[in-house]
Amino acid sequence: MKELHIQKNDAGQRLDRFVSKAVPLLPESLLQKYIRLKRIKRNGKGARRDVRLVEGDVLQLYISDEFFEKPREENSYLKVGTPRLDVVYEDENILLADKKPGVLCHSAGVWDYNTLIANIQAYLAQKGEWKPREENAFTPALCNRIDRNTGGIVIAAKNAEALRILNEKIRAREIEKYYLCAVQGRPKPASGRLENYLFKDAGKNQVYIKQKPEPGARTAVTEYRTLCSAGALSLLECRLLTGRTHQIRAQMAHAGWPLLGDGKYGSERFNKGFDEKGQALYSYRLVFEFPTDAGILNYLRGREFRVERVDFVEKYFPGRQI
Repeated sequence: MKELHIQKNDAGQRLDRFVSKAVPLLPESLLQKYIRLKRIKRNGKGARRDVRLVEGDVLQLYISDEFFEKPREENSYLKVGTPRLDVVYEDENILLADKKPGVLCHSAGVWDYNTLIANIQAYLAQKGEWKPREENAFTPALCNRIDRNTGGIVIAAKNAEALRILNEKIRAREIEKYYLCAVQGRPKPASGRLENYLFKDAGKNQVYIKQKPEPGARTAVTEYRTLCSAGALSLLECRLLTGRTHQIRAQMAHAGWPLLGDGKYGSERFNKGFDEKGQALYSYRLVFEFPTDAGILNYLRGREFRVERVDFVEKYFPGRQI
């Protein structure tokens, strides 16, 4: 139990709003529940959530110590009362989540509990599969990342051995990732291979296409095929042979087929005709090739997983199955 003494500058606030500031890791749903159960008391008695605090009040908080820790990315999962996850596949070793556009995989330099990893960790903790207070070193972790405004399948490892294997397989290019994207125009040829060099300007978080090798530029290779066209747009499937920052977005724009809604590499004039807040790009399909030994994950060899639906496909290419 912890006690908080209400000072002059604290007075006048509602009980629930004051406690939410004083204990920022406590989920809103749990806060309201604790008030109802009288685990949060005012001057030794239960109180309504909307009661106004006055100077001199003493709050008794019967709340686990972990919620009083300083908020940081490592404990963001505590703030997640009801995890928001679209699970594509799950077993005792891995979880595949369909990350929606607009969601961050990890916090971007500031504490944020609405990230994909925080929701996955909260989900596993609440199920009892991960017991953070009993772990000395391991924390469920993401094996790949996807840009904030790009959606798609993200792999999470539930144990240290799975994390080690998956990281090795990703480095060895033994996990195939396929993307869907809606682009301006009709690519010619309808299928092919884009191969050039990408130079990243870290300050601007932007990459530039180079046709010849130069210091700082890295090889980028993408295979693509046109699945269908409708009006001014074409739907492409892309297979990454390298995994560079903004690879598909930059290469498609350089080839003359910028992604719909891409404010960084696309056509502002073209995008004005569509109500899109981010690039039409989705990592929709994952194949565990595993031509070499995968240890405890050998059972995944040859298995393929894909998302059930992609919003921009349904919107601009109705009837198209993915």
